[in-house]
Amino acid sequence: MNQNKKKNKRFLVGLAVAFLLPLSFYFVMKSLGDSTIHMPLRYRLDKVEKGDSIFHQVKDISLVNQLGVPVSLNNDLKGKIIIIDFIFTTCPSICPRLTSNLKVLHTAFRKRPKRGIGLDELVQLVSITVNPTVDSFPRLRHYADSYGVNHDKWWFLTGDKGAIYDFARNELGLSVQPGDGDENDIIHSQKLIVLDADRYIRGYYDGLDTAAVSKCAYDVSLLTMEKKKK
Repeated sequence: MNQNKKKNKRFLVGLAVAFLLPLSFYFVMKSLGDSTIHMPLRYRLDKVEKGDSIFHQVKDISLVNQLGVPVSLNNDLKGKIIIIDFIFTTCPSICPRLTSNLKVLHTAFRKRPKRGIGLDELVQLVSITVNPTVDSFPRLRHYADSYGVNHDKWWFLTGDKGAIYDFARNELGLSVQPGDGDENDIIHSQKLIVLDADRYIRGYYDGLDTAAVSKCAYDVSLLTMEKKKK
């Protein structure tokens, strides 16, 4: 695919998301109190107890962001919705496209409606490296800067490889080959994973697919309304 086609595809993604977010807010606000709103489902059923479905709540992980600051997803991002993907800075294939598509969301979420606050106050983007041996926090900062991101609203995280891989497989349930996080283990997923404010998984989306990225944006906008109604 040549550079012009790539730019056109990114433009279409941006156009779709930029158009979708205001519409989603409009229809949600218009329909508040209407039982026909269908919130995104929870994923990863742990068990059924006394007739109730108990879904998996994602446990915390502590890593280091691109500014060199130790952070905890559940403590430092308490009350926020999180969109997570997995990348590495030397990836020549899907990672640049994933990051470019997330940048579209990053830009769209920053736009404030006439009333209220921008989605970037309620949503955090998190990109976790699957190659932490190479991807030190200065390297991740350089990568983040190349996309012009707001370091407060979008974290690029590194840390212990075993902990990262355990989190991806056992907490987020990424469908990848089993492994133990050793030097020969590699996760290369193009999924975006959405966690709600209570750390339930509320969606998996193909980060390379225009329609899926737009659906992610729409679902996240719904979840922000769910958060406000609590």
